[in-house]
Amino acid sequence: MRLLHGPLTRALVVEHPDSVLDELLLADGWTVDRRQHVPDEAELAAWLAAGKHQVLFKRSRVPVTRAVLEAAPDLVAVQLCCIGDDSVDKRACADHGVVVFNDPVSNGRSVVELAIAHLVALSRRLYETYDHTRAGGFDKSQNERFEVQGRVLGILGLGNIGRQTARAAEAFGMRIVFHDNREVAREIGTEMGWQQLPTIDALFRASDCVTTHVSAEDVTGKSNRALITRAHFAQLAADRPGPSPRLFLNLARGFLYEPSDLLDAIKAGEVRRAAVDVYPEEPRGSGPWANPYASEPRVATTPHLGAATVDAQPRIARRVAHTIKSFSHLGSMRDCVFRPRMVLGNTDVPDHATLLSIVHGTTRGARKAIQDAIFDAGASNLSTAHIDLDDFGIAIDLLALDRPLSDAEIQTIDARASELTRTPGIIKRIRQITR
Repeated sequence: MRLLHGPLTRALVVEHPDSVLDELLLADGWTVDRRQHVPDEAELAAWLAAGKHQVLFKRSRVPVTRAVLEAAPDLVAVQLCCIGDDSVDKRACADHGVVVFNDPVSNGRSVVELAIAHLVALSRRLYETYDHTRAGGFDKSQNERFEVQGRVLGILGLGNIGRQTARAAEAFGMRIVFHDNREVAREIGTEMGWQQLPTIDALFRASDCVTTHVSAEDVTGKSNRALITRAHFAQLAADRPGPSPRLFLNLARGFLYEPSDLLDAIKAGEVRRAAVDVYPEEPRGSGPWANPYASEPRVATTPHLGAATVDAQPRIARRVAHTIKSFSHLGSMRDCVFRPRMVLGNTDVPDHATLLSIVHGTTRGARKAIQDAIFDAGASNLSTAHIDLDDFGIAIDLLALDRPLSDAEIQTIDARASELTRTPGIIKRIRQITR
Protein backbone atom coordinates (compact mmCIF):
# COMPACT_ATOMS: atom_id res chain seq x y z
CA MET A 1 0.00 0.00 0.00
CA ARG A 2 1.27 3.45 -0.95
CA LEU A 3 0.29 6.33 1.29
CA LEU A 4 0.27 9.99 0.30
CA HIS A 5 -0.85 13.16 2.03
CA GLY A 6 -2.29 16.33 0.58
CA PRO A 7 -2.60 17.71 -2.93
CA LEU A 8 -0.22 16.56 -5.64
CA THR A 9 2.70 18.85 -6.44
CA ARG A 10 5.26 17.22 -8.77
CA ALA A 11 4.62 16.94 -12.52
CA LEU A 12 6.65 15.60 -15.43
CA VAL A 13 5.63 17.00 -18.82
CA VAL A 14 6.77 15.31 -22.05
CA GLU A 15 5.83 15.39 -25.74
CA HIS A 16 5.31 19.15 -25.80
CA PRO A 17 1.76 19.88 -24.60
CA ASP A 18 0.92 23.57 -24.87
CA SER A 19 2.80 25.81 -22.41
CA VAL A 20 -0.52 27.02 -20.99
CA LEU A 21 -0.44 23.75 -19.05
CA ASP A 22 2.73 24.76 -17.21
CA GLU A 23 1.32 28.19 -16.39
CA LEU A 24 -1.82 26.70 -14.86
CA LEU A 25 0.08 24.07 -12.89
CA LEU A 26 2.56 26.61 -11.54
CA ALA A 27 -0.31 28.88 -10.47
CA ASP A 28 -1.70 25.91 -8.53
CA GLY A 29 1.55 25.35 -6.67
CA TRP A 30 3.08 22.57 -8.75
CA THR A 31 6.73 21.95 -9.50
CA VAL A 32 6.80 21.37 -13.26
CA ASP A 33 9.58 19.38 -14.92
CA ARG A 34 9.13 19.86 -18.68
CA ARG A 35 11.51 17.87 -20.90
CA GLN A 36 12.12 18.87 -24.52
CA HIS A 37 13.59 15.53 -25.54
CA VAL A 38 10.98 12.83 -26.21
CA PRO A 39 12.09 9.84 -24.11
CA ASP A 40 12.04 6.14 -24.78
CA GLU A 41 10.80 3.66 -22.18
CA ALA A 42 14.06 3.48 -20.25
CA GLU A 43 14.54 7.24 -20.17
CA LEU A 44 10.99 7.85 -19.00
CA ALA A 45 11.40 5.33 -16.20
CA ALA A 46 14.65 6.95 -15.10
CA TRP A 47 13.16 10.46 -15.13
CA LEU A 48 10.14 9.42 -13.07
CA ALA A 49 12.29 7.53 -10.57
CA ALA A 50 14.75 10.38 -10.10
CA GLY A 51 12.17 13.16 -9.98
CA LYS A 52 9.63 11.30 -7.83
CA HIS A 53 6.95 12.78 -10.05
CA GLN A 54 3.36 12.21 -9.04
CA VAL A 55 1.65 12.99 -12.34
CA LEU A 56 2.91 12.39 -15.86
CA PHE A 57 1.51 14.64 -18.57
CA LYS A 58 2.03 13.26 -22.07
CA ARG A 59 0.54 12.98 -25.53
CA SER A 60 0.29 9.83 -27.62
CA ARG A 61 3.76 8.54 -28.40
CA VAL A 62 5.76 7.80 -25.27
CA PRO A 63 4.83 4.35 -23.93
CA VAL A 64 3.87 3.91 -20.29
CA THR A 65 4.66 0.26 -19.65
CA ARG A 66 4.70 -2.00 -16.62
CA ALA A 67 8.46 -1.50 -16.39
CA VAL A 68 7.99 2.28 -16.28
CA LEU A 69 5.40 1.97 -13.52
CA GLU A 70 7.57 -0.35 -11.45
CA ALA A 71 10.31 2.27 -11.57
CA ALA A 72 7.96 5.07 -10.48
CA PRO A 73 6.46 4.31 -7.04
CA ASP A 74 5.48 7.95 -6.54
CA LEU A 75 3.39 8.12 -9.70
CA VAL A 76 -0.30 8.61 -8.92
CA ALA A 77 -1.77 9.50 -12.31
CA VAL A 78 -1.06 9.66 -16.02
CA GLN A 79 -2.79 12.57 -17.72
CA LEU A 80 -2.98 12.16 -21.48
CA CYS A 81 -3.10 15.46 -23.35
CA CYS A 82 -5.00 13.78 -26.17
CA ILE A 83 -7.85 11.33 -26.74
CA GLY A 84 -6.00 8.11 -27.51
CA ASP A 85 -4.93 5.92 -24.59
CA ASP A 86 -3.27 3.02 -26.42
CA SER A 87 0.22 4.27 -25.48
CA VAL A 88 -0.52 3.35 -21.86
CA ASP A 89 -0.64 -0.14 -20.35
CA LYS A 90 -3.90 0.43 -18.51
CA ARG A 91 -3.91 -2.93 -16.77
CA ALA A 92 -0.43 -2.29 -15.37
CA CYS A 93 -1.54 1.15 -14.21
CA ALA A 94 -4.52 -0.34 -12.41
CA ASP A 95 -2.30 -2.96 -10.78
CA HIS A 96 -0.11 -0.15 -9.40
CA GLY A 97 -3.03 2.04 -8.32
CA VAL A 98 -2.23 4.63 -10.99
CA VAL A 99 -5.26 6.25 -12.63
CA VAL A 100 -5.22 7.39 -16.24
CA PHE A 101 -7.06 10.40 -17.62
CA ASN A 102 -7.45 11.69 -21.16
CA ASP A 103 -9.18 14.58 -22.91
CA PRO A 104 -11.99 13.23 -25.08
CA VAL A 105 -13.39 16.56 -26.26
CA SER A 106 -10.93 19.42 -26.74
CA ASN A 107 -9.28 18.39 -30.01
CA GLY A 108 -12.47 17.28 -31.72
CA ARG A 109 -12.99 20.33 -33.90
CA SER A 110 -9.42 20.27 -35.21
CA VAL A 111 -9.70 16.62 -36.24
CA VAL A 112 -13.09 17.23 -37.86
CA GLU A 113 -11.77 20.12 -39.94
CA LEU A 114 -8.83 18.02 -41.12
CA ALA A 115 -11.21 15.23 -42.13
CA ILE A 116 -13.43 17.61 -44.10
CA ALA A 117 -10.37 19.21 -45.73
CA HIS A 118 -9.19 15.77 -46.85
CA LEU A 119 -12.62 14.89 -48.22
CA VAL A 120 -12.69 17.94 -50.46
CA ALA A 121 -9.01 17.80 -51.42
CA LEU A 122 -9.09 14.11 -52.32
CA SER A 123 -12.36 14.45 -54.22
CA ARG A 124 -10.83 17.16 -56.40
CA ARG A 125 -7.35 15.55 -56.62
CA LEU A 126 -5.86 18.70 -55.15
CA TYR A 127 -2.74 17.12 -53.65
CA GLU A 128 -1.57 15.56 -56.91
CA THR A 129 -2.63 18.60 -58.92
CA TYR A 130 -0.65 20.91 -56.65
CA ASP A 131 2.54 18.92 -57.18
CA HIS A 132 1.89 18.62 -60.95
CA THR A 133 1.26 22.35 -61.37
CA ARG A 134 4.35 23.36 -59.38
CA ALA A 135 6.37 21.06 -61.61
CA GLY A 136 5.14 22.98 -64.71
CA GLY A 137 2.03 20.99 -65.62
CA PHE A 138 -1.41 22.43 -66.23
CA ASP A 139 -3.97 19.60 -65.99
CA LYS A 140 -7.45 21.10 -65.68
CA SER A 141 -9.32 17.97 -66.80
CA GLN A 142 -12.36 16.73 -64.91
CA ASN A 143 -11.01 13.19 -64.82
CA GLU A 144 -11.63 11.63 -61.37
CA ARG A 145 -12.65 14.97 -59.87
CA PHE A 146 -15.88 14.88 -57.88
CA GLU A 147 -18.11 17.09 -55.77
CA VAL A 148 -18.87 15.80 -52.28
CA GLN A 149 -22.46 17.06 -52.45
CA GLY A 150 -24.85 14.16 -52.88
CA ARG A 151 -22.25 11.55 -51.92
CA VAL A 152 -22.59 9.09 -49.06
CA LEU A 153 -20.13 9.40 -46.18
CA GLY A 154 -19.67 6.28 -44.10
CA ILE A 155 -18.49 6.90 -40.55
CA LEU A 156 -16.84 4.06 -38.67
CA GLY A 157 -17.19 5.01 -35.01
CA LEU A 158 -19.86 7.52 -34.03
CA GLY A 159 -18.22 9.06 -30.99
CA ASN A 160 -17.64 12.74 -30.36
CA ILE A 161 -15.47 13.27 -33.45
CA GLY A 162 -17.54 10.96 -35.62
CA ARG A 163 -20.71 12.89 -34.80
CA GLN A 164 -19.08 16.27 -35.43
CA THR A 165 -17.72 15.02 -38.75
CA ALA A 166 -21.17 13.79 -39.73
CA ARG A 167 -22.76 17.17 -39.00
CA ALA A 168 -20.06 19.05 -40.92
CA ALA A 169 -20.39 16.70 -43.89
CA GLU A 170 -24.16 17.14 -43.88
CA ALA A 171 -23.59 20.88 -44.30
CA PHE A 172 -21.75 20.00 -47.54
CA GLY A 173 -24.80 18.08 -48.73
CA MET A 174 -23.52 14.58 -47.96
CA ARG A 175 -25.71 11.75 -46.72
CA ILE A 176 -24.52 9.93 -43.59
CA VAL A 177 -24.38 6.23 -42.84
CA PHE A 178 -22.51 4.80 -39.86
CA HIS A 179 -21.46 1.67 -38.02
CA ASP A 180 -20.85 1.51 -34.26
CA ASN A 181 -21.27 -1.41 -31.86
CA ARG A 182 -22.23 0.82 -28.92
CA GLU A 183 -25.95 1.00 -28.20
CA VAL A 184 -25.88 4.66 -27.12
CA ALA A 185 -24.02 5.69 -30.28
CA ARG A 186 -26.53 3.81 -32.43
CA GLU A 187 -29.44 5.51 -30.70
CA ILE A 188 -27.90 8.97 -31.10
CA GLY A 189 -27.10 8.36 -34.75
CA THR A 190 -30.63 7.19 -35.47
CA GLU A 191 -32.10 10.20 -33.69
CA MET A 192 -29.92 12.44 -35.85
CA GLY A 193 -31.48 10.88 -38.93
CA TRP A 194 -28.41 8.94 -40.02
CA GLN A 195 -28.62 5.38 -41.30
CA GLN A 196 -27.16 2.70 -39.09
CA LEU A 197 -25.50 -0.21 -40.90
CA PRO A 198 -25.01 -3.55 -39.14
CA THR A 199 -21.50 -4.42 -40.31
CA ILE A 200 -18.30 -2.79 -41.53
CA ASP A 201 -18.77 -4.67 -44.76
CA ALA A 202 -22.16 -3.04 -45.29
CA LEU A 203 -20.68 0.37 -44.43
CA PHE A 204 -18.01 0.12 -47.11
CA ARG A 205 -20.45 -1.13 -49.73
CA ALA A 206 -22.94 1.70 -49.11
CA SER A 207 -20.43 4.56 -48.93
CA ASP A 208 -18.68 6.74 -51.49
CA CYS A 209 -16.22 7.76 -48.78
CA VAL A 210 -15.35 6.11 -45.46
CA THR A 211 -13.74 7.90 -42.52
CA THR A 212 -12.60 6.13 -39.33
CA HIS A 213 -13.11 7.52 -35.83
CA VAL A 214 -12.76 4.53 -33.51
CA SER A 215 -10.83 4.06 -30.28
CA ALA A 216 -8.04 1.59 -29.65
CA GLU A 217 -10.59 -0.83 -28.17
CA ASP A 218 -14.28 -1.38 -28.71
CA VAL A 219 -16.95 -1.14 -26.04
CA THR A 220 -16.24 -4.71 -24.87
CA GLY A 221 -12.54 -4.06 -24.40
CA LYS A 222 -11.55 -5.95 -27.54
CA SER A 223 -8.69 -4.41 -29.51
CA ASN A 224 -9.58 -2.76 -32.81
CA ARG A 225 -6.33 -3.95 -34.32
CA ALA A 226 -6.93 -5.28 -37.87
CA LEU A 227 -10.53 -4.10 -37.70
CA ILE A 228 -10.48 -3.27 -41.42
CA THR A 229 -9.41 -5.95 -43.88
CA ARG A 230 -8.38 -6.12 -47.52
CA ALA A 231 -11.88 -7.42 -48.32
CA HIS A 232 -13.46 -4.29 -46.84
CA PHE A 233 -11.35 -2.00 -49.03
CA ALA A 234 -12.31 -4.07 -52.09
CA GLN A 235 -15.99 -3.35 -51.50
CA LEU A 236 -15.83 0.42 -51.13
CA ALA A 237 -18.84 1.99 -52.95
CA ALA A 238 -19.82 -1.39 -54.43
CA ASP A 239 -23.51 -0.56 -53.99
CA ARG A 240 -23.28 3.06 -55.13
CA PRO A 241 -24.64 3.90 -58.60
CA GLY A 242 -22.47 5.65 -61.18
CA PRO A 243 -18.92 6.97 -60.75
CA SER A 244 -17.87 7.30 -57.12
CA PRO A 245 -14.96 9.14 -55.47
CA ARG A 246 -14.17 5.98 -53.45
CA LEU A 247 -12.18 7.75 -50.73
CA PHE A 248 -10.82 6.39 -47.45
CA LEU A 249 -9.67 8.47 -44.46
CA ASN A 250 -7.88 7.26 -41.34
CA LEU A 251 -7.40 9.87 -38.64
CA ALA A 252 -8.03 7.42 -35.80
CA ARG A 253 -5.55 4.59 -35.17
CA GLY A 254 -2.60 3.35 -37.21
CA PHE A 255 -3.19 -0.33 -36.52
CA LEU A 256 -6.76 -0.60 -37.82
CA TYR A 257 -5.49 -2.31 -41.00
CA GLU A 258 -2.27 -3.26 -42.73
CA PRO A 259 -0.85 -0.44 -44.89
CA SER A 260 -0.14 -3.00 -47.59
CA ASP A 261 -3.88 -3.78 -47.81
CA LEU A 262 -4.72 -0.12 -48.46
CA LEU A 263 -1.91 0.16 -51.01
CA ASP A 264 -3.12 -2.96 -52.82
CA ALA A 265 -6.66 -1.55 -52.92
CA ILE A 266 -5.35 1.73 -54.34
CA LYS A 267 -3.35 -0.06 -57.02
CA ALA A 268 -6.40 -2.19 -57.90
CA GLY A 269 -8.55 0.94 -58.27
CA GLU A 270 -10.93 -0.21 -55.54
CA VAL A 271 -9.99 2.82 -53.46
CA ARG A 272 -9.23 5.83 -55.64
CA ARG A 273 -7.52 7.95 -53.00
CA ALA A 274 -6.86 7.99 -49.29
CA ALA A 275 -5.64 10.28 -46.52
CA VAL A 276 -3.75 8.89 -43.52
CA ASP A 277 -2.70 10.74 -40.35
CA VAL A 278 -1.78 7.77 -38.14
CA TYR A 279 0.54 4.80 -38.65
CA PRO A 280 1.39 1.43 -37.11
CA GLU A 281 4.87 2.71 -36.26
CA GLU A 282 5.53 6.37 -35.51
CA PRO A 283 8.77 8.04 -34.39
CA ARG A 284 9.03 9.40 -30.85
CA GLY A 285 10.13 12.81 -32.10
CA SER A 286 10.11 14.50 -35.48
CA GLY A 287 11.62 11.63 -37.43
CA PRO A 288 13.16 10.48 -39.68
CA TRP A 289 10.86 7.53 -40.21
CA ALA A 290 9.77 5.04 -42.86
CA ASN A 291 6.49 6.28 -44.39
CA PRO A 292 4.73 3.13 -45.64
CA TYR A 293 2.89 5.16 -48.29
CA ALA A 294 5.88 7.17 -49.58
CA SER A 295 5.78 5.61 -53.04
CA GLU A 296 2.03 6.13 -53.61
CA PRO A 297 0.98 9.73 -54.54
CA ARG A 298 -2.70 8.82 -54.25
CA VAL A 299 -2.33 8.45 -50.48
CA ALA A 300 -2.01 11.84 -48.77
CA THR A 301 -0.03 11.53 -45.54
CA THR A 302 0.24 13.86 -42.58
CA PRO A 303 2.34 13.38 -39.40
CA HIS A 304 -0.37 12.66 -36.80
CA LEU A 305 -1.43 16.30 -36.67
CA GLY A 306 -5.19 15.93 -36.30
CA ALA A 307 -5.08 17.84 -33.02
CA ALA A 308 -2.06 19.98 -33.83
CA THR A 309 -3.57 23.45 -34.07
CA VAL A 310 -2.94 26.62 -32.12
CA ASP A 311 -6.61 26.45 -31.13
CA ALA A 312 -6.88 22.85 -29.91
CA GLN A 313 -3.68 22.58 -27.90
CA PRO A 314 -4.43 25.41 -25.42
CA ARG A 315 -7.96 24.00 -25.02
CA ILE A 316 -6.47 20.63 -24.17
CA ALA A 317 -4.02 22.22 -21.73
CA ARG A 318 -6.79 24.05 -19.90
CA ARG A 319 -9.03 21.00 -19.67
CA VAL A 320 -6.38 18.57 -18.43
CA ALA A 321 -5.07 21.14 -15.93
CA HIS A 322 -8.58 21.46 -14.52
CA THR A 323 -9.02 17.67 -14.46
CA ILE A 324 -5.83 17.21 -12.48
CA LYS A 325 -6.51 20.17 -10.19
CA SER A 326 -9.84 18.66 -9.14
CA PHE A 327 -8.21 15.27 -8.69
CA SER A 328 -5.34 16.76 -6.69
CA HIS A 329 -7.37 18.89 -4.29
CA LEU A 330 -10.66 16.98 -4.08
CA GLY A 331 -9.97 13.46 -5.32
CA SER A 332 -12.61 14.07 -8.00
CA MET A 333 -12.32 12.19 -11.28
CA ARG A 334 -13.54 12.74 -14.82
CA ASP A 335 -12.28 11.56 -18.22
CA CYS A 336 -10.82 8.41 -16.68
CA VAL A 337 -10.00 5.96 -19.46
CA PHE A 338 -10.81 3.02 -17.19
CA ARG A 339 -14.45 3.96 -17.76
CA PRO A 340 -15.20 6.69 -20.33
CA ARG A 341 -17.71 9.33 -19.23
CA MET A 342 -17.23 8.26 -15.61
CA VAL A 343 -17.57 11.05 -13.04
CA LEU A 344 -16.59 10.44 -9.42
CA GLY A 345 -16.81 13.03 -6.69
CA ASN A 346 -18.55 14.00 -3.49
CA THR A 347 -21.02 16.88 -3.58
CA ASP A 348 -21.93 19.17 -0.69
CA VAL A 349 -18.89 18.17 1.34
CA PRO A 350 -18.23 20.53 4.30
CA ASP A 351 -15.15 22.67 3.93
CA HIS A 352 -13.65 21.18 7.07
CA ALA A 353 -13.98 17.58 5.87
CA THR A 354 -10.92 15.41 5.27
CA LEU A 355 -10.96 13.56 1.96
CA LEU A 356 -9.70 10.01 1.69
CA SER A 357 -9.09 8.60 -1.80
CA ILE A 358 -8.55 4.85 -1.87
CA VAL A 359 -7.69 2.64 -4.84
CA HIS A 360 -8.21 -1.02 -4.02
CA GLY A 361 -8.92 -4.39 -5.55
CA THR A 362 -12.47 -5.60 -6.12
CA THR A 363 -12.25 -8.71 -3.94
CA ARG A 364 -15.34 -9.03 -1.75
CA GLY A 365 -14.77 -7.59 1.70
CA ALA A 366 -12.43 -4.74 0.81
CA ARG A 367 -15.05 -2.03 1.23
CA LYS A 368 -16.29 -3.52 4.51
CA ALA A 369 -12.75 -3.52 5.89
CA ILE A 370 -12.33 0.15 4.94
CA GLN A 371 -15.58 1.19 6.59
CA ASP A 372 -14.94 -0.91 9.71
CA ALA A 373 -11.45 0.52 10.16
CA ILE A 374 -12.76 4.08 9.88
CA PHE A 375 -15.51 3.30 12.41
CA ASP A 376 -13.08 1.70 14.84
CA ALA A 377 -10.82 4.76 14.56
CA GLY A 378 -13.70 6.85 15.86
CA ALA A 379 -14.04 8.90 12.67
CA SER A 380 -17.37 9.61 11.00
CA ASN A 381 -17.89 9.05 7.30
CA LEU A 382 -19.84 12.08 6.06
CA SER A 383 -20.24 10.84 2.50
CA THR A 384 -18.88 8.24 0.12
CA ALA A 385 -18.50 8.05 -3.65
CA HIS A 386 -17.59 4.64 -5.03
CA ILE A 387 -17.06 3.03 -8.39
CA ASP A 388 -16.10 -0.50 -9.41
CA LEU A 389 -13.86 -0.81 -12.46
CA ASP A 390 -14.21 -4.55 -12.85
CA ASP A 391 -12.52 -4.72 -16.25
CA PHE A 392 -9.31 -3.59 -14.57
CA GLY A 393 -9.77 -5.33 -11.23
CA ILE A 394 -9.89 -2.18 -9.12
CA ALA A 395 -12.37 0.04 -7.33
CA ILE A 396 -12.06 3.62 -6.15
CA ASP A 397 -13.57 5.05 -2.97
CA LEU A 398 -13.68 8.74 -2.22
CA LEU A 399 -14.70 9.35 1.38
CA ALA A 400 -15.32 12.57 3.29
CA LEU A 401 -14.43 12.17 6.98
CA ASP A 402 -15.03 14.48 9.92
CA ARG A 403 -11.36 14.36 10.90
CA PRO A 404 -7.98 13.23 9.52
CA LEU A 405 -6.71 9.74 10.22
CA SER A 406 -3.26 9.13 11.64
CA ASP A 407 -0.81 7.14 9.59
CA ALA A 408 -1.27 4.24 12.00
CA GLU A 409 -5.04 4.34 11.49
CA ILE A 410 -4.57 4.37 7.74
CA GLN A 411 -2.19 1.43 7.98
CA THR A 412 -4.95 -0.39 9.88
CA ILE A 413 -7.21 -0.02 6.83
CA ASP A 414 -4.59 -1.79 4.75
CA ALA A 415 -4.06 -4.54 7.32
CA ARG A 416 -7.77 -5.24 7.87
CA ALA A 417 -8.50 -5.31 4.15
CA SER A 418 -5.66 -7.74 3.50
CA GLU A 419 -6.83 -9.96 6.36
CA LEU A 420 -10.54 -9.94 5.49
CA THR A 421 -10.05 -10.53 1.77
CA ARG A 422 -7.05 -12.83 2.27
CA THR A 423 -5.38 -10.76 -0.45
CA PRO A 424 -2.14 -9.03 0.54
CA GLY A 425 -1.84 -5.69 -1.22
CA ILE A 426 -5.59 -5.40 -1.85
CA ILE A 427 -5.25 -1.69 -0.93
CA LYS A 428 -3.09 -0.22 -3.66
CA ARG A 429 -2.99 3.44 -2.75
CA ILE A 430 -4.47 5.78 -0.13
CA ARG A 431 -4.25 9.55 -0.35
CA GLN A 432 -5.48 11.75 2.48
CA ILE A 433 -6.33 15.38 1.69
CA THR A 434 -6.77 17.61 4.72
CA ARG A 435 -8.39 20.92 3.88
